[in-house]
Order: sequence, then structure tokens, then C-alpha cells
Amino acid sequence: MASFHRVPVNYPGNLVAAAGTLLLAFLTACGSGTSAPPPPPPALSLTSTSLTFDAVLVGNESSPKVETLTNTGGLELAINSMVITGTDASDFGQAGACGSSLGAGASCTLNVTFTPKALGQRSASITITSDGAGSPQVISLNGVGLDPGTNATLSPTSLSFGDEIVGSTSPAQSVMLNNYGATTLSITSITASSNFGETNTCNSTLASGESCAVNVTFAPGSAGSLNGTLSCVDSAADSPQTVALSGIGVSQNCIPQGGACYGRSANCCPAPRGHHSYCSNPTGWGTCVEQ
Repeated sequence: MASFHRVPVNYPGNLVAAAGTLLLAFLTACGSGTSAPPPPPPALSLTSTSLTFDAVLVGNESSPKVETLTNTGGLELAINSMVITGTDASDFGQAGACGSSLGAGASCTLNVTFTPKALGQRSASITITSDGAGSPQVISLNGVGLDPGTNATLSPTSLSFGDEIVGSTSPAQSVMLNNYGATTLSITSITASSNFGETNTCNSTLASGESCAVNVTFAPGSAGSLNGTLSCVDSAADSPQTVALSGIGVSQNCIPQGGACYGRSANCCPAPRGHHSYCSNPTGWGTCVEQ
């Protein structure tokens, strides 16, 4: 307890000293009057924002992957919803001990599983909505569904190259060869038909769940609409797998017809749209036909 001293009051200087002593004693006894800072608001932290599962046979359930949620704030966190959404949402499931709230500094866990309903790449996401900073938060989910036997899947199943000048070669477009089977795929050959070409990163075998790239180009040998096929011969039951190819060969010499572009032109260049060309003299657009 603070002690107080009796000071004679008949001297002005003593009055000032007495007041200072009383004020110092009061502040010492009662504190400085400064309040503690408020606790930080609730905030949700995730151990990961992406979960990728090993390849699983279609219809089988994977081992669970564990996701930990932590409230890093100083106040209780309210969890409003936790929903799996996306293209293949029904292929994924989640269960755990997370309720509708999470105390300051507390954690809970989610057990996420993958049960593919079809072959190939499967994806979805878990969206968590709360009253914490940065809500909603999203965990992406990915996995591959496998066939119990041998599989070979080409994607996409068609390529269109549009216009290309006869004698030139287009930029490459990619096709992926995927092995969605549980066993290793043996690859015999990958070929493209006339007017098209291919290069690839594939070896003679492709392990389960793996993929390789096939790059396809269009090199028209004549004018007009040209169609072809990319073929993969392998050990899968449905071999060969194919991709439909198409493009338009455009002659460098043409007669632009119609619109503002008419008569013969000394400079007629292929345009982005099929069967059209741009003419430098006279200027304008018109239909491009062989000369």
C-alpha cells in the first residue's frame, strides 16, 4: 500500500511538492491506466491447399489423406460450411472431427478419400466457409481412375488445323497418350497419315498411370480440305487408338471474288478464316479460289 506523508500547508512550495507526491502515489497504487490490446481476430490455416491421390482402380476407395485446420487467431472461429464441389465431386469424400466452431489456437482434422467412378483424371475441391480472414478457402482434389487391365487413351480425340499454305508446315498441336490401366502398356507404333506429321516423347512402354506427348503438324501437299488420322498401335484391347485430323490447304495463287476484293490480284494472302484471303490491291476481303 502506498504511504502518504503529512506536509505543512503554510508554504506554497510545500503545496506543489505535496501534490506531486500524492499523484505519484496514486499512479503507483492504481497502475498507469493502459488497457491490454484486443486479441487478434479468428483466422483459419490449412496444412495444404492441394491433395493429390495415387492412381486407384475404378470403384475402389483410396487410403485417406489428412488435412489439418487450425484457428491461428485469438477469438473463436465459426465454420459455416464445408462442401465438396466440382466436375467429379462425387468421386471424393471427407469426414472428420471438425464441428461448427474452432477455439482460439485449436485444430481439427479432415480425412479425405478418393473413389473414382470412371477412368482418367478426376478432380474436385473442398470449399470451407468461415468467419475468419480470407474465407472461403479452397483445397483442390486430384486423382486418377484406373482400369484393372491394359488401357491406352488418346486426348483429345480430334485436331483441326484450319488454313495452311500448300508446302508449308503448321505449328504443332499436342495429343496426350495416357495409360489408365493397372498394367504397363507396350507401344508398337505411333503414325500420322499423309499431309500430317508427328513427333513424340513416348518410349516402347508406358507405366500404369503415366502419359507421354505426341506433337502433330499439318503440311498440306495440295489445296482444299484435307483429312487424316493419328494412330497408336499398342497392347491395349481396343488398339489401335486414333485421333481425327483435319486442315485446309490454301494455294498461294488465287483469284479473290466478291465484296471489296475483286478481279485478279498480284498479292493475295491466306487469312485466318477458312476460304478467305486478304488482297493488297484493291484492298479488301473476299473469297479465295484457285487460279
